[in-house]
Amino acid sequence: MADAPQKNDLAILPTELSCRPLGSHRDWSRFPDSRNLAAQVDFTALQEPKFVHSLFSSIAGRYDLANHLLSGGLDFLWRRRATAVAASWHPSSLLDLATGSGDLALAIERACPACQVTGADFCEPMLERARAKGLRRTIVADALRLPFPDCSYDAVTVAFGLRNMESWPGALREIARVLNPGGRLLVLDFSLPGRPLRGPYRFYLHRILPLIAGVVTREKTAYQYLGKSIERFPAGRAMIALIEECGFRGAACEPLTGGIVSLYTASKDAPVTGAPGAGASRREG
Repeated sequence: MADAPQKNDLAILPTELSCRPLGSHRDWSRFPDSRNLAAQVDFTALQEPKFVHSLFSSIAGRYDLANHLLSGGLDFLWRRRATAVAASWHPSSLLDLATGSGDLALAIERACPACQVTGADFCEPMLERARAKGLRRTIVADALRLPFPDCSYDAVTVAFGLRNMESWPGALREIARVLNPGGRLLVLDFSLPGRPLRGPYRFYLHRILPLIAGVVTREKTAYQYLGKSIERFPAGRAMIALIEECGFRGAACEPLTGGIVSLYTASKDAPVTGAPGAGASRREG
């Protein structure tokens, strides 16, 4: 049985974290490892769903071009690594959440022909792009209220999407709900690199990228939002702690391209089986 939340656990948090929603806090580097944080702290919505929906609908037509250009083509390498990891699990069924234009879902489908891959997104214009590319199974769905029964998938992937969701822990718990016991989670998202890359990267993120994106997509605001969302998003140890707080175990982080992007993996907690006192074990994912 999990330990009950202790009233004094928040004493280990910095004062600003104890009285503000963690989703709006900019410095996650001091986020401590705690087994009960998600139960205690009010993770108020970081992103307003109507705004995010409108934003992605407006750039759907040029989304892929902007991604390839602004990442210097590195997005192909990041997805290739995510695909290799997901394929190594040999899932029979996989949900690609916040699938967008479907690039990761399609790559996994090609790498795992026997796997039934479903792409879900709450933005229909993005799904139209995914279907035009050949993604067969798509569904319009809110990540916080997925229209699937418990234990529906062997694996769930989320590439550059968790950061935009209304509640990070809410989405992670919903992912855990639809995963089979021992099922796998993969999260690929932006993070801030360490020194000496952090300074130049922040300058590019906030000054250069919005200007280029404004020309490509005619929506400069969308990429001003991108920089702010990356600054606020938990990374490294902070994300590992959050993932494990939300029903997963064995969370790990793999920094890519010097930490500009991070790839997180974890397994859903499997229920304890066996008679009481008879050496109950956990199914390994």
